[in-house]
Amino acid sequence: MILAALLLAQTAPCAAMDATLPAPLAGWTAPAPSAPLDLGKAVTLRAADAATLSDLPKDAKPGGAATAEFRVATAGSYGIALDQAGWIDVVPGAGGGAALKSVAHGHGPECSTIRKIVRFQLQPGSYRLVLTGLKKPDARVMLVAPE
Repeated sequence: MILAALLLAQTAPCAAMDATLPAPLAGWTAPAPSAPLDLGKAVTLRAADAATLSDLPKDAKPGGAATAEFRVATAGSYGIALDQAGWIDVVPGAGGGAALKSVAHGHGPECSTIRKIVRFQLQPGSYRLVLTGLKKPDARVMLVAPE
């Protein structure tokens, strides 16, 4: 009986999605509609067919794609949070170059709508976020502060 109760507790649905996000992810719950990608503020990007976009990294995945520009002022391991399965690339400058290697991959917190968080070691400067392989028409993303 106790074992059954423990199993049910482990698989119980979340009371409210995104209700217990840690402080660095608090901006996830109020996404802006297609605004610049700023630290700690989620945005909703409209996906287009990857075949119609230029300057995608050579290993871009087919399907939906979206891009956004962003800047960082301080060096660190920044995360990109995404609400769905997809490929996350970060390209230095305005694009056209090679995508940076990620330094960590993880899932979003339990009971959240964050599907994954991928981290990149970034220096101060401008970057281009490239999402490919998206299945939904819109993607919620957020630039997450260094750990």
